Amino acid sequence: MSTSTPASLPADLPAGLRFAFVEAVWHADIVQQARDAFLARMAEAGIGPERIDLFDVPGAFEIPLHAQRLARSGRYAAVVGSALVVDDGIYRFDALMQTVVQAMMNVQLDTGVPTILAVHTPHHFREHAEHRKYFLRHFAVKGTEAADACLQTVAGLRRLDGLLAS
Repeated sequence: MSTSTPASLPADLPAGLRFAFVEAVWHADIVQQARDAFLARMAEAGIGPERIDLFDVPGAFEIPLHAQRLARSGRYAAVVGSALVVDDGIYRFDALMQTVVQAMMNVQLDTGVPTILAVHTPHHFREHAEHRKYFLRHFAVKGTEAADACLQTVAGLRRLDGLLAS
């Protein structure tokens, strides 16, 4: 697990804020570790599962479009995307990853809603017990880190908005 201290709900975050978590179903058992750790850390911060909407998508490529629609809806303080993109030797997984990262950056810049990524592209992932065990643990850490980044980013933007408004 993460070595960071548990996040706490910042005092300037309203109780009604909602969050979205979009996860790819490829390698679902691994990706779900990030989701579960995200939900646990958010609960530690006082944000229960009733305030977090979960969305499944086929793969990483579909995350940005869902994130864009969710961000534009005005319902969410932040949108998190999670996926495991592996090199299967057929397509340029690094190019796919760059596209997803750039698209998520565009979503947050265009909408003002933070997008947090727990999407990873190991260069040498293989379907054997040791790699699976490593990435199951790794994604749990990344889910915790995504929750911390989510809370810190939303709180920081709210403080910035307050400063700019005064």
